[in-house]
Amino acid sequence: MKTSLVIMLILSLTACNAQQKDAPAKKQLTGVTQNPDTTESSQPVNRTEEEWKKALTPEQYHVLREKGTDAPFTGQYFRTTDNGSYLCAACGNELFTSDMKFDSNCGWPSFDKAIEGGKIKTQIDRSHGMVRTEILCARCGSHLGHLFDDGPTKTGLRYCVNSTSLNFVKSGN
Repeated sequence: MKTSLVIMLILSLTACNAQQKDAPAKKQLTGVTQNPDTTESSQPVNRTEEEWKKALTPEQYHVLREKGTDAPFTGQYFRTTDNGSYLCAACGNELFTSDMKFDSNCGWPSFDKAIEGGKIKTQIDRSHGMVRTEILCARCGSHLGHLFDDGPTKTGLRYCVNSTSLNFVKSGN
């Protein structure tokens, strides 16, 4: 069973990266990282790894702090269509809203933009033999997923996010 999950993960990663790999070389995604707000709720969350281990489930710790990945097509929010907000599972930082979400059919929740105000920061990720743009919570530094420039909406972006990295708060509508 573990072997089939690993194979499914590799195939999904390959499929999600196929368009980017086959496209002409593009400049690294820039202009996405914004300066953090100065509001109290955006104050950095600094915890030791031991504190994170106590605050998060083992699965959350693996994805958020060790840069793990959910198995494709299995995450809690992969098919969620309810109205609401998506928050960082580690610190509660509001990252996305449901109107930013779209079905990319890549196996993970996808968003075409993030909430403004520097909620997400980016860095280059050279793991697994690929060059990708990693997205992290700007407030606590937790791994969320990756950013691709193959989105179908007018932004052209696809924030591919692990469900484990998120909590969803349904709106009253």
